[in-house]
Amino acid sequence: MKTIPVYSIDKFNAKTEKTIQFQIEVFDIHRNFKVTYPHRHDDFYEILFLTQGEGVHTIDFQHHPIKPFSIFFLSPGQIHELELSEDVQGFIFLFTSSFYHFNKTDPYKLFELPFFYNLAKETPPLYLKNDSERQIFIDLFQKAITENQLKLADNEEVIRALLDLILIQSKRIYPVGTMDEQAHKGRILVKRFKQLIEEKCQENLSVKEYADLLTITPNHLSETVRNVTGRTSTDLINDRMVMEIKRYLTHTDLGISEIAYKLNFSDQSYFSKYFKKLTDLSPLEFRRNIHLTPSPSPVERGVFTGEFPLSTGEGVGATDARVR
Repeated sequence: MKTIPVYSIDKFNAKTEKTIQFQIEVFDIHRNFKVTYPHRHDDFYEILFLTQGEGVHTIDFQHHPIKPFSIFFLSPGQIHELELSEDVQGFIFLFTSSFYHFNKTDPYKLFELPFFYNLAKETPPLYLKNDSERQIFIDLFQKAITENQLKLADNEEVIRALLDLILIQSKRIYPVGTMDEQAHKGRILVKRFKQLIEEKCQENLSVKEYADLLTITPNHLSETVRNVTGRTSTDLINDRMVMEIKRYLTHTDLGISEIAYKLNFSDQSYFSKYFKKLTDLSPLEFRRNIHLTPSPSPVERGVFTGEFPLSTGEGVGATDARVR
């Protein structure tokens, strides 16, 4: 049965079976990890810094062009797919929330960063425009890789500090507006709400149930969401649910009733009416349109899909191994 793979950070640790909380390394077409595209991450964040190459990075149905000195940010739960030119080069940093927040007093510090759990419907990449910015990031990633390879005393502390510097430098130049303290607190609450929606999406919870989890009143949640985003709490829940339904319709062969059951809808009829009300298409019409809409192949676009042969004995076919 066709499904959307969900990977933990341990999947990308080629050297040991030990559970890890971060992974930092060079990124190119020789990165030999057996993953299937598209896929999503369950509990970790990703920073992908590409210094060379072209292609397309699709994140939650949003297509972002890849060009030299692009930085992509992925939050847990997002589905993504990469199509890359064969000359792609760069760095990748994977890390869990617990790794980042170790020794930090604020458990929601990551939510202060505009590119994780973005309040917009998409998270655009950061394109580095000048040589000094580019060199700063190259140096930080290279130092983190060296620390990880040498395994000296307190190397995780050093790598965590370098991760902080990468994120702070990204935050400084990432395009966002200014805000006062009250607005800042509101954004943190809405990001916590969005994180919960991500975690609990398949439970199909109500606004009140989410407010209970956040230990606030539904009115306070709704007012804060409206002040920060100009939309309602129900809008954010519906946005995420519609995206989840589209993911299942696009990337799996599950029947409509099976998808409705997985997403905790009371019956298929209500599920279909809900989706059509929000998209103007029934689930079957949406799925049919996907199959009818032609798209240029990666070869026609001149990019590398990430498939490459593995050496014998790896236990997986060539088409199962793709560059992340």
